[in-house]
Amino acid sequence: MKLDNIEWLFFDVGSTLVSEEKPFLHRLYEIADAVNEPFDAIQNKVTQLYKEKKKGEQVLIQEYGIERPRWRSEDEELFPESYECLERLSKKYKIGVIANQLPGTAARLEKHGVLKFIDIVIASAEEGLEKPDRRIFELALSRASCKPENAVMIGDRVDNDIIPAKKIGMKTVRVKQGMWKYWDALGEEEQADFEVDDLNAVIELFGWKFENN
Repeated sequence: MKLDNIEWLFFDVGSTLVSEEKPFLHRLYEIADAVNEPFDAIQNKVTQLYKEKKKGEQVLIQEYGIERPRWRSEDEELFPESYECLERLSKKYKIGVIANQLPGTAARLEKHGVLKFIDIVIASAEEGLEKPDRRIFELALSRASCKPENAVMIGDRVDNDIIPAKKIGMKTVRVKQGMWKYWDALGEEEQADFEVDDLNAVIELFGWKFENN
């Protein structure tokens, strides 16, 4: 599939632009401590649950009946390729964010030094809508004055990013980072137009459009 007539690239945040590994592991350590089990055992259970297309840590929290540990967003870090990816692609495309995030998404992106490359931030906490609700995608496209066929959704989750974006006519790129990389896409509905392992591959996927100008 060619990526002709694309005007906007919309990115997810967690496990797409931002690595959540540190806060995720912190949460697993707190779960292990709360239920008095070895960390490795908890990590293995969570990984297996993700392979079953379940949010593993949340399943364990419910099963054990423990309080949900606070998500430490201050421990999130940009992936090494994120800055270059946004910097380069923003020279050719408009850049947006569509993400399920805690309040203050734009401020965190500013702290990471990449907000200057982003034209629109649509985040669940501020909008009162969450992916995979198609309305959050429609809201982003409306604010961007962009038709679905002229936009690409780039994210790590099949359920939250790929399926709903495809349903409204956007092109899709799955970045297989974070725990949702274990999701085995089945059928056309779950299959992204493109699958890549990191943001360097996203640069390559779109980069030729301006490198050859």
